[in-house]
Amino acid sequence: MELQIIISVLVGLWLLGLSAGLFWIYRVINRLTKDVRGESLIKVLEKILAQAAENTVEISGLKKEILKIRELDRYHVQKIGMVRFNPFRETGGDHSFSIAFLDETDTGVIFTGIHARERTRIYTKAIKNGKGEFELSDEEKKALIKAQRK
Repeated sequence: MELQIIISVLVGLWLLGLSAGLFWIYRVINRLTKDVRGESLIKVLEKILAQAAENTVEISGLKKEILKIRELDRYHVQKIGMVRFNPFRETGGDHSFSIAFLDETDTGVIFTGIHARERTRIYTKAIKNGKGEFELSDEEKKALIKAQRK
């Protein structure tokens, strides 16, 4: 008698496990086919695989575009340093300036504006790899160093 009870309990647990497994499979299939009516499961799975392949191609294209953008981004202005100064003792205030605009490779330009009573003059000097093509003034060197620290 005890053996029959044990076998009945084991068979009952086995059937309960199979029922739970089948219910889980039923739920998964319903999720896969929720928007599809009248098509076979094979067609649904083929559509899913085709969409996955299409997504892979699109993602690959997006990765290439991102790499191009990152490469171009190296040459955009990324670092700016500015110094204000007074080049003449007879005028008041720091109205003159030097401002450096550099890209990732420390290449760019320095603008220097010298303010006098009658006018303000703007000068530019090219910078390549952190070095000026012409001799830099002290203020221009300070602006360059400020930009390089950013």
